Amino acid sequence: MFLQDYPPTPIEVFQVINNKNFEVYGASSIGALRAVELEKFGMKGIGKIFELFKKNIVNSDDEIAVTFDSNYNLLSEAMIDIRYNIFLGWRNGIIDKETKQIMIKLAKRIYFPFRTYENIIKKSRHLFPSKEKYISRFNEYIVVNKVSLKELDAIRALKYISSLTKNKNN
Repeated sequence: MFLQDYPPTPIEVFQVINNKNFEVYGASSIGALRAVELEKFGMKGIGKIFELFKKNIVNSDDEIAVTFDSNYNLLSEAMIDIRYNIFLGWRNGIIDKETKQIMIKLAKRIYFPFRTYENIIKKSRHLFPSKEKYISRFNEYIVVNKVSLKELDAIRALKYISSLTKNKNN
């Protein structure tokens, strides 16, 4: 996202918020980040990513940054989604706590356009061969069980906004 197009700046979003004919919501990715920045001006945030940024649990743009090809197919994974999937892998007993921490630290060190599960797993295997059992299990797990927190938040936002329009029409 950040390499191909520039996201809307806080000033650009503020200008929309200032127009009294609009309610502005943000979720999932840059929308969640902008909602945290502009909440005091009336922008409304929706979802877990918004809450994580608001509580300063995550605080870096690279948490949501991804790259796409010309057909908008993902070429990299958002750090926020990687954290979530590694957490789920740990919670489901696929990896142990130490492997969870190792993989998150390694993922964070990878420049976001190259942040893929393949690269994280490859680097984990290379640097921590003693964790091969867990890394292999995670490798198999992620192929079938990958979840996008960004997607879940986008769906949550669409459902919320849809409910608002339904309520206005009734």
